[in-house]
Amino acid sequence: MSGLKVIQPGIFSLPQDSGRFGQHAVGLTTGGPLDSNAFRWANRLCGNALEATAIEVTIGGLVLESTTTTQIALTGADIPLTINKKPAALWHSHAINPGDRIELGFATAGSRGYFAVAGGFQFEPIFNSASTVPREALGGLTQDGTALQTGQLLPCETVKDHRDSQAVPKHLVPDYGNNSALLRVVLGYQQEAFSNLQKQVFFTSQYAVTESSDRMGYRLKGSKITPSIEGILSEGICLGAIQVPADGQPIVLLNDRQTIGGYPKLGSVLSLDIGKLAQLMPGGTVRFEAISVEQAHNLLALDHHQFLNTALESRLKTIAKSTKP
Repeated sequence: MSGLKVIQPGIFSLPQDSGRFGQHAVGLTTGGPLDSNAFRWANRLCGNALEATAIEVTIGGLVLESTTTTQIALTGADIPLTINKKPAALWHSHAINPGDRIELGFATAGSRGYFAVAGGFQFEPIFNSASTVPREALGGLTQDGTALQTGQLLPCETVKDHRDSQAVPKHLVPDYGNNSALLRVVLGYQQEAFSNLQKQVFFTSQYAVTESSDRMGYRLKGSKITPSIEGILSEGICLGAIQVPADGQPIVLLNDRQTIGGYPKLGSVLSLDIGKLAQLMPGGTVRFEAISVEQAHNLLALDHHQFLNTALESRLKTIAKSTKP
């Protein structure tokens, strides 16, 4: 078996494909990449199907050694990347040969990187997905929800001929440097449990990301929001749902969220903005903006169209652009 050997697993490195869908009825959450934009670009740079399995690297520290010929790409947070001790660009694809050492440093902006290989990592799925959800002990290399471990071999295909190195156009590479985000929100049917004053407080306040934030949800701290009800009958929870528990501090639920819950929900963060939130470090700040369902549909359609119709740039073209006066 060929692949990439884990020399150092990093802070918290999880195999993720696009997610485990259709399993809420048996209590299993979706999982998948927190920053779906960075994830899909990493796969596209490697010529993969957009749902192919990649590694979500939290903060950094992952070190790998190749036993095969392949291509790699690292997108997402600003995590220094070196190949055989030589700096390699992010949001680019790179040729890899047997014996090459791939080292990821630690994030200087953002918090999660996405490491892809040509053909995707070849992990056995469980409940139709290789996505790793530690809370449910599902997915990943060993199918039990554990993060990468030293000495493991991450299986991947051997690439006979290297594809030309490609890059994501510079204007589409996100800037994670200010550790803040504006999140667009579609109000839900439970908005009636929040007075106009409470909604105004929510949409005019700044909230800070707390240390109690993870792949299940981001807990925020700021102006207290008080609904007119303390709880509801438990019901299904969507990605990005904004729960308001008894302390009035909002929680934005993410990929590893519970499948049902009983706190009032003001609305849901637009799926396009989940990655912006997930890239924030504790202490980062967020503000919210209300949009309509129709606006959300238009934004999603435009983003999908742009992604599919944006041509990747050859590395030579990218270098040529960067040296223009």
